[in-house]
Amino acid sequence: MKNNCLEINILTIFPNMFKSSFSESILKKAQENKLIKIKLIDLRDFTLDKHKTVDDYSYGGGPGMVLKAQPIWDAVEKIKKNSKISLPLKIIITSAQGKIFDQKMAKELSKEKRLLIICGRYEGIDERIPKLLNAEEISIGNFVVSGGELPAMLMVDVISRMIPGVLGKEESMINDSFYNEYLDYPHYTRPDEFQSLKVPKILLSGNHKKIEMWRKKQSLLRTLIRKPEIFLNKKLTKAEICLLKEIENNLEEKE
Repeated sequence: MKNNCLEINILTIFPNMFKSSFSESILKKAQENKLIKIKLIDLRDFTLDKHKTVDDYSYGGGPGMVLKAQPIWDAVEKIKKNSKISLPLKIIITSAQGKIFDQKMAKELSKEKRLLIICGRYEGIDERIPKLLNAEEISIGNFVVSGGELPAMLMVDVISRMIPGVLGKEESMINDSFYNEYLDYPHYTRPDEFQSLKVPKILLSGNHKKIEMWRKKQSLLRTLIRKPEIFLNKKLTKAEICLLKEIENNLEEKE
């Protein structure tokens, strides 16, 4: 395994859910190029009974089941010992109660060498596990899904895109929405006119300097309209302030 290869371990009771997702497109190439290494671990392999039971009733009563601490603990101990190189293991638990996953978090996680994503299920995981493992609980949004497998797939995809070499061109990553905290500018392709809607003339001009300026303005404008909260704690550059003033003036002229 290359030194710059990110090892991603996923602990789940449904490992087969990941196989098609990780064997296509960008993630497939990233694994072939040894930029990421994905290991799927079946939690049921670490149970102690013949029925391979991973869950139990919640103390105090109530609906639903809770993932047991023992199989998770034993699985993590095995994963820690499996690395040929002594590297720290960053542990994540998918949880609706966790911090909201975003691009900034993805950038930070992409710098790790070994990740473990524990997929939550049912009513959750025995509360002692996050404390014992010093794990970070992460959510993909303020809604509930059936289990942590889909959030884990999403996180692996986003994190992988942040690793140099995974995308064909680094420029593709830099222009992604949220990479630099702003939304992406509009994109068009041929034909020049479709259903009476035309591509903006500036994009057909061949003037790359003006095109770049137009794209920056469009990126700021989209962010201002669709995600204004991004500007609340954003320290703007002088260039960005000037562009926003131009946008404001243009909007006032149209009123």
